Amino acid sequence: MSANGGMRIRIWGCRGSLPTPGASTVRYGGNTSCVEVGLEDGSLLVLDAGTGIRCLGDALAERGVREIQLLLTHLHLDHLEGLRFFAPLWNPDVSIDIWGPPSPTWALRDRIARSFSPPLFPLDLKDVPSSVTFHDVPREPWTLGPFSLSAALVVHPGPTVGYRIEAGGATFAYIPDHEPALCGRVAELSPDWISGGAVAHGADLLLHDAQYFEDEYESRIGWGHSSVADAVAYAGAVEAQRLVLFHHEPVHADASLDLLEDRARELAGQNGRGPTLAREGMVVELKPA
Repeated sequence: MSANGGMRIRIWGCRGSLPTPGASTVRYGGNTSCVEVGLEDGSLLVLDAGTGIRCLGDALAERGVREIQLLLTHLHLDHLEGLRFFAPLWNPDVSIDIWGPPSPTWALRDRIARSFSPPLFPLDLKDVPSSVTFHDVPREPWTLGPFSLSAALVVHPGPTVGYRIEAGGATFAYIPDHEPALCGRVAELSPDWISGGAVAHGADLLLHDAQYFEDEYESRIGWGHSSVADAVAYAGAVEAQRLVLFHHEPVHADASLDLLEDRARELAGQNGRGPTLAREGMVVELKPA
């Protein structure tokens, strides 16, 4: 695999809302959202900064990585809480570009700085020794090295975006927190009315929120997350080639998640390509289309 030969997606955290370490979550993992996108030439992107980013940071330090692009989908704590413990952030030889959804009221830096202040944390963001630059996600497509990116606002409380990443002849769509059913029955909507549809359409891999079983979702409508049925329907509506289900409910132990994966496959039919549930440490190789 090279810069022109596909992408490698590695999951460092896939739990939603709250870290869940313990004996009952060993197989799927308890760290919150963090995903690494890499190419063989060493180019990489980091998606979200949940607790999974701590171990990723240790790995990047061991590799000697000095330039990092971090893309945040939104600023809920389960997507930001690991940033304070991200080893490269505390290295003065490292530069980090942090991208996030724009807000009409507060700059991205100011919103993130709230989690770097007492009594929440003993150090202020101004004390960080690395070189950090903050960017609002642009409305138009942009490039970061060999990666071509686009982003779009999606249905989730607070400004939240999904990302489309293209490199090496492959396309990856990342929409970890999403409730598209609030716009109507996904399978019945025209493509231009599907939340995040432009980001996800035709992706080789779609990583998508599937926090709830159908009966759980009925009492959680409007919370910003999807049922497994809506996630499978969404993948079909946007014609994604492969679906990986993400943002696992904190109360779902490994055995429950096994059942959720079975339900996803039942809903999708026997197509031989999943869907599958995200697991901490999981690596997906995307080859050129």
